[in-house]
Amino acid sequence: VQLVESGGGLVQPGGSLRLSCAASGFTFSNYAMRWYRQAPGKVRELVASISSGGGSTNYGDSVKGRFTISRDNAKNTVYLQMISLKPEDTAVYYCYTYYFRDYWGQGTQITVSS
Repeated sequence: VQLVESGGGLVQPGGSLRLSCAASGFTFSNYAMRWYRQAPGKVRELVASISSGGGSTNYGDSVKGRFTISRDNAKNTVYLQMISLKPEDTAVYYCYTYYFRDYWGQGTQITVSS
């Protein structure tokens, strides 16, 4: 199983970014996916989750209304669209799935700063 995130970077407050997570090594369309983030000195927190078919999504309170998780099962990819970014969104963002055990991507840094 491999999860490879991309799309991070530096963005100004109020800006937007879209993260991608390319998955391989398992039947992607059968498994729920999640995005987590971890800011320096803080515990890793759940940002968003999506069901295997994409019909059900959930969000952390701090990102509701600003972030959107989606997936393309034909491309084995899960996305996180982020708008109205705030400095407190600065963190390393991780893609996650459970396939007999926990699997994490390597993470991608997002820095929101002017």
